[in-house]
Amino acid sequence: MGIVKIDDELHEHVRCASTVMCRSINAQAEFWMKIGMLAEANPALSFNDIVKMQLEAASGSTPKLAVA
Repeated sequence: MGIVKIDDELHEHVRCASTVMCRSINAQAEFWMKIGMLAEANPALSFNDIVKMQLEAASGSTPKLAVA
């Protein structure tokens, strides 16, 4: 784990988005970094494609919720 220095304006954007998305500031920044890294590595994919692929990849390790 490390410390990443970002400017105050970007930090404010992360803070606002984290509130809307119900994530911690660190989790929101990590989400944006991961999506950005994947988008850069896969420029033909849309944001929705990337999120769908990540959900599919996680589904194997995510417990299924019971529906009553």
